[in-house]
Amino acid sequence: MPVINRVAEMQDQVAEWRRHLHENPELLYDVHYTSAFVAEKLKAFGCDVVESGIGKTGVVGIIKGSQGDGPVIGFRADMDALPILETSGVPWASKTPGKAHSCGHDGHTAMLLGAAQYLSETRNFKGSVAVIFQPAEEGGAGALAMIEDGMMDKFSIKEVYGMHNAPALPVGSFSIRKGGIMAAADTFEITISGRGSHAAQPHLSIDPVLTASHVVIALQSVVSRETDPLKSLVVTVASIHGGQASNVIPAFVTLAGTVRTLLPETRDFAQKRLKEVAEATAIAHGATAEVVYNRGYPVTFNHDNETDFAVGIASKVAGQGKVDANAAPHMGAEDFSYMLEQRPGAFIFLGNGDTANLHNAAYDFNDEAIPYGVSYWVSLAETALAA
Repeated sequence: MPVINRVAEMQDQVAEWRRHLHENPELLYDVHYTSAFVAEKLKAFGCDVVESGIGKTGVVGIIKGSQGDGPVIGFRADMDALPILETSGVPWASKTPGKAHSCGHDGHTAMLLGAAQYLSETRNFKGSVAVIFQPAEEGGAGALAMIEDGMMDKFSIKEVYGMHNAPALPVGSFSIRKGGIMAAADTFEITISGRGSHAAQPHLSIDPVLTASHVVIALQSVVSRETDPLKSLVVTVASIHGGQASNVIPAFVTLAGTVRTLLPETRDFAQKRLKEVAEATAIAHGATAEVVYNRGYPVTFNHDNETDFAVGIASKVAGQGKVDANAAPHMGAEDFSYMLEQRPGAFIFLGNGDTANLHNAAYDFNDEAIPYGVSYWVSLAETALAA
């Protein structure tokens, strides 16, 4: 089943929705305009249920098939944008300086709306499809908020599927893998406390700048010398703040960064060793280290059976040889991971072609990918819920 003819005919309409959303980006949970736009479309399509305000500003639409009762499967799209000043130069660029759809969530939302319209028109399946439009993927854990609002049980969702565009992956192709496809993302802050002094009298100080420098280097040894090279671990110190004058050794320095892992045991190990190494290195220099470690999004873990199913659907849409079923995992994070902890399912990447990378100010979603994304959703629904 290649790209569906009716879906191909819908491309311009879906692209129009996408560009309208692109012009009007909103951040985190403050997606009131986008949520209202989505809810209005779902009601116009004739969805059997449209409920807003789930997880603060999320929207769920239920589309019942015409072939009788059956299970409910959920398809999720994210709605929020990023705090970035857009430089794409496209006619539909953001109208709000400092906010931009630089990750393609406008495309994700529009494609799922396209699928909802098609499925509402045809209803050629048994059971129901829940189309899930989620706020606050970009750091706000909107998926978790929707779960905590009881979404899974309220709508009796049995399986969940997600999709994200992938720049550099050719349009018309997909990539996916079983198991961990995106990393767990944790953050840390380390405060190194020493003793300040005049810079001309360093012997009177316990220099937290020097100590912090040694901590940064020591943390990299946790990756290079204590972790199995086949078990991915990234430890990045992304900011260092301390002191204001060039002739004063400060009393303390703060380091902040992120830890990315693909396995629970690696995550536990990294958290333990980061604290131990930072504290011990500080003590070796006569200073102290206070470590605050915060766990963020968990690993996005694709379930075996559902991944095999997604590969089969994507292969029918894209054609043989256009689906990488053993793609390398991404060390970025994704809060669809929370939904996959609650229900079996799979997260797939859709080719976005030769565009700027995600979270780049020049990025714009490639509308040529729309027919493939919508056809994937429709085919997945009609196959999973075949009468």
